[in-house]
Amino acid sequence: MLEQFYRNCRAGLIGWCTAMTQDPVLAEDLVQEAFLRAMDHLTVLENLSETQQKAWFYRTMKNLYLDRVRRGRFETVYEDFPETIQKMPEYDGIDWGILLSRLPGNEGIFFCMRYLEGYTSREIGEIFHMPPGTVRAQLSLARKHLKEALKPL
Repeated sequence: MLEQFYRNCRAGLIGWCTAMTQDPVLAEDLVQEAFLRAMDHLTVLENLSETQQKAWFYRTMKNLYLDRVRRGRFETVYEDFPETIQKMPEYDGIDWGILLSRLPGNEGIFFCMRYLEGYTSREIGEIFHMPPGTVRAQLSLARKHLKEALKPL
């Protein structure tokens, strides 16, 4: 079922996504990601008419695109790291492991995974079975709590 739908509708879906995103490469990615999601929802899609299936794909691709736009606003990737890191003596006595372990919930784990290990919020969300937006909210709270903990320094 899905293979036939893919052959019949792929070009139209890519065209619609390209018009929405103004980026043919991103459009192709969104269509592929929508088909990956469709494999997880195959039982639902089999009970829909072709028109309803198309509507499901359009809505899924639009939501995937909006998620990418939102994620792009909240996540900043630093590609240029300074050659030398200046040590700040006021932070020398801090045991960062203890500080991070005192953060509530999974904030310390999320902070380490995101900023020390390089995971994206989407990857962290997949590991913990939660939406990337929830992970970003937890990271924001972790940064806030760390700023508060380091304020007296």
